[in-house]
Amino acid sequence: MTNFPTADFSTNDILRRTRLITCLLSLLATACVPSEQHNQQQKHTGAVFEGQDLEAAESMEALAKAKRIREAHPGRDVYLRTCATCHEQGVAKAPHTGMIGMMTPEAVLRSMNSGLMQTESQSLTKTERLQVAEYLAGSELGEPQPEPAPQCKGEAAAFDHTSLPVFNNWGLDLKNTRMIPASAQPLSAKDFSQLELKWAFAVPGANRIRSQPALLGGALYFGGHDARVYALDAQTGCLRWTFEASGEVRTGITTEAFPNADKFRADDPQLFFGDVIGNVYSISAVTGKLNWRHRPDGHPNATITGTPSYYDGLLLVSISALETGPPTNPAYECCKFRGSVVAYDASNGKVKWQSYAVFDPPTAKGINRSGTQQYGPSGAAVWNAPAVDVTRRQVYFGTAENLSSPATKTSDAIFAVDLDTGLVRWTFQGTPNDAWNGACGTVQDDNCPEENGPDYDMAAGIILAQLSDGRDLVIGGQKSGVVHALNPKNGRVVWQNPVGRGGVQGGIHFGMAAAGDTLYVPVTDMPDGREYSEPARPGLYALDMKTGDVIWKQPAPTDICKGRDFCHPGISQAITAAPGIVMAGAMDGILRVHDEKTGKLIWHYDTTQPVTSLAGQQTSGGSMGGGSGPISVNGMLFISSGYGLYFHMPGNALLAFGKPAMGSE
Repeated sequence: MTNFPTADFSTNDILRRTRLITCLLSLLATACVPSEQHNQQQKHTGAVFEGQDLEAAESMEALAKAKRIREAHPGRDVYLRTCATCHEQGVAKAPHTGMIGMMTPEAVLRSMNSGLMQTESQSLTKTERLQVAEYLAGSELGEPQPEPAPQCKGEAAAFDHTSLPVFNNWGLDLKNTRMIPASAQPLSAKDFSQLELKWAFAVPGANRIRSQPALLGGALYFGGHDARVYALDAQTGCLRWTFEASGEVRTGITTEAFPNADKFRADDPQLFFGDVIGNVYSISAVTGKLNWRHRPDGHPNATITGTPSYYDGLLLVSISALETGPPTNPAYECCKFRGSVVAYDASNGKVKWQSYAVFDPPTAKGINRSGTQQYGPSGAAVWNAPAVDVTRRQVYFGTAENLSSPATKTSDAIFAVDLDTGLVRWTFQGTPNDAWNGACGTVQDDNCPEENGPDYDMAAGIILAQLSDGRDLVIGGQKSGVVHALNPKNGRVVWQNPVGRGGVQGGIHFGMAAAGDTLYVPVTDMPDGREYSEPARPGLYALDMKTGDVIWKQPAPTDICKGRDFCHPGISQAITAAPGIVMAGAMDGILRVHDEKTGKLIWHYDTTQPVTSLAGQQTSGGSMGGGSGPISVNGMLFISSGYGLYFHMPGNALLAFGKPAMGSE
């Protein structure tokens, strides 16, 4: 086997080397070398690399060395001979190597042996399949792993048809408020002092956990980096069943909703989710059996990031893409993906409508310096879970930047579309003229759009808030750090507040929470190599939704990350509110619980400390990122930790906490 090196980064001052993020994204596509010309550009022209920095230069050399070793791997020749014709030429539904590289080697091999690529891989020997899996994933196949948890037996193995789902969508309600109701019996502020770790689950071979769990029937369901969906007994963590998807499951799990308990008891509930290579699934919550699967977008880089939303038999799925990395190759025809939301009949997987965030299909727009055809407009991926406005029969979602010129008026935007038809009712744009991709700021920037950033997605899940004065507001959080409150009738601005400084990873990243008249806003503001006229403001903020004014703020502690690689202050992961509290998992690996009225810290837990998993092995969390936020129901707390992407701390821990059993000390 080939030994794949890990670049030895010292990230205490991540400012010096964040341009490497682009290199990591594009390592499979092309070399990534600092551009002297780019070093002299001014702020907001891409991630600036500080020249004459030895550490950064060593990091670049480590990446270059990793690329050289990768190119010498025997799996490369097999891949180029048998696979590249589809995966490198933009063949519909054939994921680019950059997307496959986000999977574990075990998951890639499983796809070739028994999954979607079984037919295409029949001509390969066992050794060749092993080599291709290692080459594409960029890491060695590990030793065979034990089962991640004991198999459930007796009552723990049975689906409880009296245990209705407390919530079924990522936003914990249709409005995406991320507020756990008292009826769900979440932990109270006084409960946290008594908490103890009940169990810890580690996904085999993973370096991240970012799928928000769903709970029903006494089970906890979540997706893994290893392309599996797990059904665990919520109380003990024992394993009921697993389902093998075609790629990493990084969305949360959505459950079917039921009009009454009788319907729930008589039915076989569905679970819904998406995978990293763009498939949408419905499976049985009882058995894990596949009901239907569909890939709604034929673009080879299409992916599902935002968790699907379910309402009244309709499944709403956001379509995003990993098309920022391929343009670093000047021979890549950039860019053809368009973000969208697709509405399915949840019972059978038939598409009812698809609403595109870039209205016109991309057309040829000229030739780049390398002689490659370019296309546009493109982009405006939808990274977040749609919110549903039942009263107005509208769906709300946010969009990302354009990937190629020309920039449109629908990137970095909030959309309101008709729930029944998908027709656009109104749009609001947070940042105009934003077109960007991974080529910007590299020496081979042929595919960088004329606009060149700033890459300020409307990334966080859009919230429909209902205020005590009778008003409704549509609220979006942007990577620029700005919170936008809009009139749901027409999209006009009611108020705006630049809570964060903003940045490539936020600003405001994955999800805010709303309770009563208060909006809770997590801010990342991590160093990203750009120059800003104002300081970073990472932390947690409470805003009065009637006015947009700040009620309180809790700046992120900055001393905790000293001496810890890939550790940053700030909050990227979606946060969650419950009566009396706000729960926020941070990039420093610490879950913090705050008083909802004052912001005072009530409790905290360092998820990076080693724990023993249900498999009897040592594991730990890392940075807390992605769409998965803390969940507390029925007196328990579930948190996922580990985000081994984009210069964050890797980790692999799903942790379950509860109060001590009666009579224990």
